This record gives sequence, structure tokens and C-alpha cells, in this order.
Amino acid sequence: MSVIVVVLPKLDNAKKIRKILLEHGFQNVFACASASSAFQTITRNECGLVLSGYRLKDMHYLELLDSLPPYFELVLMGSSETVAEASAGILSLTTPVKVYDLVNTAEMVLRQLERRFKKEKKPKARSEREENYIRNAKFLLMERNHLTEEEAHRYIQKSSMDNGTNMVETAQMILTLLFYEA
Repeated sequence: MSVIVVVLPKLDNAKKIRKILLEHGFQNVFACASASSAFQTITRNECGLVLSGYRLKDMHYLELLDSLPPYFELVLMGSSETVAEASAGILSLTTPVKVYDLVNTAEMVLRQLERRFKKEKKPKARSEREENYIRNAKFLLMERNHLTEEEAHRYIQKSSMDNGTNMVETAQMILTLLFYEA
């Protein structure tokens, strides 16, 4: 699950932004007054958004940006002059922030991050026992329904997608059904 970390030099301002985001359905929103406290939250999460001021108590926003883990994105919040001076390619919101812009930017960035995170995250390797379930289910399907190995594999894949289960669970269901059928 993604997180939003609002880090502004004045903690009261960060808390106000946090409150707005919570009121609009965001969960896991944290308010911080320094980059060091923001990093404590960031390191406990896999992906998320950092809404940062230009100059924090202990760090400049560019230093914060360079230190972020791969699945975190930074949005700079500041006056129009501050935002105009920002490096190219930096997402930004001008203050005073409009609630509509804040919410839409947060939704867009989090959606992109979560999509990228899920796409790049490797699935966990199956154990030998789990591989055996799939192999045995394929063998039974091949034997009883006269399918090729590829067709049996595709059948298990499609069934697991249709039922919203993983392939191991589907293979176990197939084995159970065919076992009791005999």
C-alpha cells in the first residue's frame, strides 16, 4: 500500500494538508516538519508520494529528491516564484494549494506509482510442493480430457484468472474434484 508524506517546514501547514487528504479518502498520510522525520516514514513503506516544501529545516528539496527510494515520487509545493525556479521535470503545486489540484495530483501520482510497482515487482518463486500440485493437475487433465500439456496449463491459468485464485489453489481444486469424481 502506498503512503503520502507531507513534509513542510511548518508542521501546522503539513497537518492541514494531511487533513485535506484524509478527508478526500486517502489513507496512510503523514505530516512531518523535517526531511529526517519524513525518511523514518518513507523507509517503512514500499512506495508513495512525498509532498515537500522548497527548503526544509534540515534539507533542500533536491537533496530529498535524490535520496528517495525508487518507488517514491516527490511533488514540490511552493510559491509561483519558487516553483518557476524548480528543476525541469519536477512535479509541483503552487501555494496556496487548491484542494482540487492537490487531490487530483496525489491520485494521479499514486496510481502511476502503484502500477509501476506492481508491474516491476517479481512474483514469488513457487516451492517444489506447489509445482507438484500444478504438475499433477496438468497430468490428470491430460489423461482424462485428452489435452496436451500446453492446453492443460492454459486451462489451469484461465480457471485461476476466472476464479480470482492463484494457479496453485486452482490446481488443488482440480485435483480434489477429479479425485472425488473417480
